[in-house]
Amino acid sequence: MSEAGRTGRLATASWITYDLANTIFALGVVGLYFSDWLVSEGHPDSYLALVQSAAAAVVIFLAPWAGARSDVLGKRLPTLIVTTLIAVVATGALATGPVWLTLLMLWAAVVSVNTGSVVYDALLVDVSTEQTRGKISGYGVGVGYLGSFIGLGLGFLALDVLGWGYPGAFRLIAAAFLVFALPAFFFVHERPGVADAELPTMRDLLARIARSWRAARDYEGVVRFLVGRFFYTDAINTLIGGFLAIFVIDELGLDRAFFMTLLGVAITAAVVGGLGSGRFIEAHGPLRVLRLVLIMWMVAIAAGIVAAITGLTGIAWVIGPVGGLALGATWSADRVVMIRVSPPRRLGEFYGLYATVGRFATILGPLAWAVIVDGLDLPRTAAMGALIVFVAVGWSILAKVDDSLRDWPTGDQLMPQVTPG
Repeated sequence: MSEAGRTGRLATASWITYDLANTIFALGVVGLYFSDWLVSEGHPDSYLALVQSAAAAVVIFLAPWAGARSDVLGKRLPTLIVTTLIAVVATGALATGPVWLTLLMLWAAVVSVNTGSVVYDALLVDVSTEQTRGKISGYGVGVGYLGSFIGLGLGFLALDVLGWGYPGAFRLIAAAFLVFALPAFFFVHERPGVADAELPTMRDLLARIARSWRAARDYEGVVRFLVGRFFYTDAINTLIGGFLAIFVIDELGLDRAFFMTLLGVAITAAVVGGLGSGRFIEAHGPLRVLRLVLIMWMVAIAAGIVAAITGLTGIAWVIGPVGGLALGATWSADRVVMIRVSPPRRLGEFYGLYATVGRFATILGPLAWAVIVDGLDLPRTAAMGALIVFVAVGWSILAKVDDSLRDWPTGDQLMPQVTPG
């Protein structure tokens, strides 16, 4: 298929729309309404922590395997379709039956969404050119954050307008997830796979992950970027995973309604950050934009600390817009850096490592917060300060990464399969 055919507007728009579907799930289920359901049913917050940790532990191994298989087969869409359908069915079953079943369904949904994200990110090369990659990545993140408003609105409609309760809210969100995911299934076209390559099996998964890390060391910048990504993702995942809400409500003494307003401002800023960062990425390079965005993160976190120490809660408004802009731009820039430093032949495989790093950060970030606040009995401002340190470490590590365009040797280029006849 020609370059023009692979990167047509319909394919690109369909890829972007899937980002919106993904975000509907991320905020509508994990970020808000599942937590509300836990509280309304009198279940402890540890249930959510248990599910998230168990899901992350599986994705750490499953994501690299799925990415490597997609490189060999040249078929990422089947994996994306299967994981999406599992997530949709599991989401629709939430809040029905015994609590253990709901927890199991959430675990299945989280595992499926995060595994599918590996092949989804790798499909960026099939819907863009080198010249448009930063812009399209930014569009995906920016439009994707509109899904946050859709997820919030659907939950409000089901719970407060139609009176369907939480089961109805989750089914409505599941239906929206599917509707916005469908275009990618039909209109995104893929490149061929790698000729005569070994198809990985689950049996050699651990050895393959180790080989992937060893292979990554052969390409300048890959391992260093992934290590830096661990530190700043650790801080970001901790904040958006619920600890920012705890800090704003309990440490700043502000009510939940204020936090929801602040969240709306942050989401709006994230849309702007995702949409607007694309042109900056193309003009100045993804790594330079990413390091600038990490400085914005440190400013936003520091503003929260100052607000808590001084009692000037109005400063909290800095967290929403600055943090939102940084959030949208972070994911736009860092997945383009991953493409810049990765050889095309191993892109899906290295995106599996990229996802693995994010999953480890999902486990360890909240643990670090708990050790500081509960283990060492320090104030939450100290935990926020630790997050600034994490971001600063990531920022400094990225300083030695080169994201300039590579002239990849033939062995690292895509090798199309030979079609009989």
